[in-house]
This record gives sequence, structure tokens and C-alpha cells, in this order.
Amino acid sequence: MSNHPTTINKVTLAGVLVSLGIIFGDIGTSPLYVMTAIVGKDPINADIVKGGISAVFWTLTLQTTIKYVILTLRADNNGEGGIFSLFTLVRRSKFKWLIVPAIIGGSALLADGIITPPISVSAAIEGLKFFNETLNTVPIVIGILCALFFIQQFGTGFIGKFFGPVMVVWFLMLGTLGTYQLSQDWSILSALNPYYAYELLRMHPTGIFILGSVFLCTTGAEALYSDLGHCGKQNIRVSWVFVKSMLVLNYIGQGAYLIAHEGQLLSSFKAPSPFYAIMPESFIPYGIVIATAATIIASQALISGSFTLINEAMRLTLWPKVSVKYPTELRGQLYIPSMNWLLLAGCIGIVLYFRESSNMEHAYGLAIVLCMLMTTTLLNFYLHLKRYNKLFIFSIITMYAIIELSFLAANLSKFTHGGWITLLIASVLITVMTVWHLAKKIRNRYVDMVKFEDHKQMLIDLSNDDSLQKYATHLVYMTGASNPGEIESKIIYSILQKRPKKADVYWFVHVDVVNEPYRMDYKVTHIAENDIIRIDFRIGFRIAPRINLMFRKVVEDLVKNKEVDITSRYESLNKNNVIGDFKFVVLEKFLSYENDLPFFEKIILNLYFFIKRFSLSEAKAFGLDSSSVKIEKFPMVIKKPKELHLKRII
Repeated sequence: MSNHPTTINKVTLAGVLVSLGIIFGDIGTSPLYVMTAIVGKDPINADIVKGGISAVFWTLTLQTTIKYVILTLRADNNGEGGIFSLFTLVRRSKFKWLIVPAIIGGSALLADGIITPPISVSAAIEGLKFFNETLNTVPIVIGILCALFFIQQFGTGFIGKFFGPVMVVWFLMLGTLGTYQLSQDWSILSALNPYYAYELLRMHPTGIFILGSVFLCTTGAEALYSDLGHCGKQNIRVSWVFVKSMLVLNYIGQGAYLIAHEGQLLSSFKAPSPFYAIMPESFIPYGIVIATAATIIASQALISGSFTLINEAMRLTLWPKVSVKYPTELRGQLYIPSMNWLLLAGCIGIVLYFRESSNMEHAYGLAIVLCMLMTTTLLNFYLHLKRYNKLFIFSIITMYAIIELSFLAANLSKFTHGGWITLLIASVLITVMTVWHLAKKIRNRYVDMVKFEDHKQMLIDLSNDDSLQKYATHLVYMTGASNPGEIESKIIYSILQKRPKKADVYWFVHVDVVNEPYRMDYKVTHIAENDIIRIDFRIGFRIAPRINLMFRKVVEDLVKNKEVDITSRYESLNKNNVIGDFKFVVLEKFLSYENDLPFFEKIILNLYFFIKRFSLSEAKAFGLDSSSVKIEKFPMVIKKPKELHLKRII
């Protein structure tokens, strides 16, 4: 069973602090740029401001509170959340096509995440323009991003302790500033009436486009669900009451300030945005520091979330195997070098292309709304599997389909303004995941399995054949056969024919990635006493398969239980109780030219093996010690070509 505390039921101060520091970074920094995007470059219009605030409030209520905090958090996979966790809960249903929304949603979340650190950090740093309007903030933003990505390799265990308290200060600052402005004009509270949002969409010619800006207030909701496993749903729900209150107060405060300056242009303000405009001038330097710290924490949460997402995709065989490191002892904290530097390159590219947060707003949100639609699709099947009332399911899914399709329509206008960048990145990620998934299905369809029973005696005879030189005392093969009674024909060929490999004990190790995120257990099958042993590891999709360490632990347990003798069989070493050598053999495949494949399958497999060049080898992916590993390459013949009719002539 799992050794991870999958569900944190108790609400604790520590849990709430962790939630504030990790869960709400993205959605919590949205006041930096949302009202700027809603007002735009036109003169301030009170109706647009009220309509925008009304739409923001009800978006936070319907989309974030009801859909994610109340409903979607119920769909936890042993305490873990996110679109891939949701997929694992429904993938065993009869609807095999559900892999499609999982791939699209995961790719869109990763793609839109590239723009989150640049827009958040830029919006915070642009507060410096209050002191110098001509200041070029691009180098400062890039410098902060480079430092942030550089420290990932060392882990964030130490600075992570300060995330919660800093975000508490941030949210209290949001609420205090908003309350101060609200006290100047209490009438702004009427904007909470949904009538103003309705009127904005019905009467104003640009209402549907403004809806695209409103959507920015809830882009962090998907990340909120993805980070569920860090602190538990109850802590998230309790802390969200505080977070939402502070966010709404700040939006209302900005609205009150804007209405007080109706008819003016935002560009005429001395402050670079409504967020900084509502601050007393003497407080702005402190506000910039706090805002910058909050955006760095928001970016850190997103980077960590991206690492987790890629790690889950690998375990679900939706992504090439890449190096995963564990810089600290904190559970769940990992570091993926390739993803880290790709994210940094993408963030720098975004900053250089858009230069200012106001320009980034035009591209932000298009991909993430696709992710939300995919989550709604999967959530529909989850609710059916859990036998919720069908009328309730129909009502809730229909409502969110309409809301999110409306947001999608509103965000489509961003395509030509830079939204194409995130969609292009998402398309590349979708292609990689699709190719990886389809190639695995094609390969599995043509894998040649043989019955173990038909070859068991041959292995025993080979082990006792004195005419052969011993290849290893213990010979270990990684097998993909889930049935203990079967084995790949290529493994048998490797042992018996490709230089016969005599060993005292043959070990066959199978790794099964299961839906439970932190499960770690194993099963031992003695196929032939003292000669052939099979070990089946069942590992959660968030656990790195460190087979070298896991195998060693299993062998220690077997020795302790006197199920196996690993002492060297060489007389001189045996009498001195020297442990025998272990040698791993890993079979790596390459696509044979001798394949008569359909055009589509040929394209998929060629792309698969091209991508595979940039991924980890099988040995490194399984965490095997390179000093004891033998790599054998063999051609993958999936579909043999038609028989050649050669005629012999004399």
C-alpha cells in the first residue's frame, strides 16, 4: 500500500500557510494586471469598470470557488490532483478516447505556464516606473527569472519556509489597500450585482473582448487543482475564503479609484497601473518589494508544478524519459533539468518579444481556457463513475461548458496578438505526447511474447552447463511482460542465442506504474527454486523508479528470509562469504528497415525514434548503475515485409 499520507483531513495553521505559499501564487498575483487589461487604452468608463468587477467577482465565484475549490477538488487520486491525476481516475472506463483531453489539457497548462512568470514579474517590477518613466525593466525581469531558474537545481527547501508568511503579507496588503479605497466610495459594492456583468456583455460593443481580460483573474485555478497533494483539500478550502476576500477587496478598491478618475487614460497616471495607483506614494517602494516577492513565489509554484506534470506524464508513458533529480528530502520536490532550461528559454523569449506586461496580457489565457475545457470533459466522466445524480451532472457540466466556451470565444481574439505563441508551444507538446502514446500502443500490439514454461528448463540447463564460461553470478533482465507466465522472445533470444549467458540465478524485473501516486510495493515469484526469480514492482506515478536501490532492498529482504543465497558460487569466494556479482542487461530497440508498415504507423514510429534520441537511455531511466549494466540493441521488426520470391539460377 501507499506510504504517502494521501489525504490531509485536518485543517491546521501549517496547512493553511502552505496553501497560501504554494497553491494561490498564480491566482493571487492577478490583481497586478487584470484591471489594467479590462480598462485598456481607452478613457476610463464607469460602466466598463463596474461590469468588469462584477464579471471578475462572479468568475471567481463560479469558476474558481464552485468548480475547482468545491467540486473538482473532490476528484483527488489518493490525495493528488491535476489533470493527469483526474485522467488516471477515469482512464479505465470504456471510453479510451479520454486520453485526448488529458493530453490537450496537460500540454495547454504547460504552454500557458511559460507566460505566467514573465507577466507576473514584469507587472511587479514595472512599479519602478513610478520613479522613472523611461526605465527599461526588461533586463531586470530577465535577471530575476534567470536567478529563479538557476536556484531550482539546489532545491527550495530553505526559502520555501518563507513562502507562506510572505503570501500572508501579500494578501493582507491587497485587502488593506482595497479597503482603504472602498472607504472612499462605498457605492462600488453595487458592482457585485451580476446585472452589471450581464449589461457589460449585452450592451457594450467590446464586452465579449473584455471577457477575455476578465478571464485572467482565474487562470491560476487549474494550478490550484494540480497542487492539491501538497496540503489537502480542507486546508485549500479554508485558506481560499481568506484569499478570495482579499482579492475581491483589492479589485473593488481598484474599481473605486478608477471610477473616481472616469474619463482619464491609464497612461496619464503617474503610477504604471491601477494596482500601484491605489497605494499611498510613500508605500510604493515597499509595495514593489512585496509584489516582486509574491510574483517570484507564484513563479516558483508554477515551475514546481511543471516539473510534477512532466514527471506524471513520463510515468503515464506520455512523455520521453528525461533526467529527474531530487535536490531536497521534501516529498514531491523534484528537479527536471531539461524542463527547467526549456522553461527559462521560453520565459526569456516571452519577455523579449512582448517587453511589457500590458502586451503580455493580450496573449495570456488562450491556452489555459483549453485546459479548463478538458478538465470539465474529464470531470463529466468522473461524476458519472461516482454515480452523481444525472440531472446534477448535466446541469453543472452544461453550465461550465457554456462559461468556458464563452471565455474561449473571448480569448480567440488574442490569437493574432501573441496567443499563437502559447498555442504553438501547446501544439508541439501535444504532438510529442501523442507520438509517444501512439508509438507505445503500436509497439505493444506487435510485441512477441512466449510462454515462460516452454523455456524454463532451458534456462535451468544453461545455468548448470559446465561447458560454458559463466557470464555472471546473478543476471538481471528488465521485462515489460505484465503476466508472470510470459516473457519477451527477445529476452530468451538474448540469453540462449546472442552469446549464451550462463548465470547461477536469473532475475526478471517488471515495473508496473499504478494509479496510486505514492504506492511502493513488490511481489516475488520463484519460477524455479534457486534458479529463476521474478520481481514485480508496483510503483505510483509520482515515484521515481530507482530500480537499482529498490532491487537491492528486495534482495536484502529475500536474503534475510533465507529465500535466496546470493553468496558467490566460485569456491574461493564462497568459502569467504563474498557476495556474487549482479549484472543487468537492458534491451534497447531500434526500428528495423525490414518493416512493411502502414504509412501512418511508419510516420509515428519514425518520429518516436527521433524523439527518443534526446531522451534518457533505458538504463538511466530505471536508475541502474552504469558499471553493472550491459546494453544490447536489437532491431524492432513490427510487421515483416512480404515474402521475397527469389529464384535460384544455375
